[in-house]
Amino acid sequence: MEALRAAAAAGKRIASICSSAFVLVRAGLLDGRAATTRWAPAEELQQAFPAVRVDADRLFAEDGRIVTGAGSAAGLDLCLHLIDSDFGAAAANATARAAVVTPVRRGRQAQFVQTPLPARTGSPLDPARSWALQHLDRPISLPELADRAKVGVRTLTRRFTAETGVTPFQWLLQLRLLRARELLETTALTVDQVADRSGLGSGESLRQHLNRHLGMTPAAYRSAFARRPNLPTAAGS
Repeated sequence: MEALRAAAAAGKRIASICSSAFVLVRAGLLDGRAATTRWAPAEELQQAFPAVRVDADRLFAEDGRIVTGAGSAAGLDLCLHLIDSDFGAAAANATARAAVVTPVRRGRQAQFVQTPLPARTGSPLDPARSWALQHLDRPISLPELADRAKVGVRTLTRRFTAETGVTPFQWLLQLRLLRARELLETTALTVDQVADRSGLGSGESLRQHLNRHLGMTPAAYRSAFARRPNLPTAAGS
């Protein structure tokens, strides 16, 4: 407990996974903060420590320098988010691929980070998701997705939301932002070219979405996360 309090006082980032949130709360680090834990003891955590804002529906919660994760598998999402925060989307996605898990999008403005499902999960909606991932650079309508999934639009929306926690359009936006971030990190494409290749339409649209989700402009994001000394240009990429 003393070590945790000292680390927090020194401004260190502290993360917990699953029921280890109880350790942080007993150290007094979660009072007045948003937090999560595994769904089973979430109610116990809230009742025992009413000063904590417990939300069991989150994969993980980030409140300042304190990050709490839900059950064991959510710990992977939490760790990928930390890599993403420190090193950018390309590094986080490379790590996710190495670990054979789905990537996590950054969500600095929100304490909940929603995880887009990978293309293949064994769901009847897999063909639609796989097709969408291959066509992010073009407009995609609900009827097109429904046709690929061989279901009606209402059935698609209901099943998609049940499986991912977000609507099809929200899922597509997450993936397009992820694509845009990777392009900003790894290429010298202009903002308009990045927006076009990620399906966000215009550079202004990309700026608005990036600012809303990350609190950063495309230029600021590229400055913070671009790593490669010789980035490919529009002609060479």
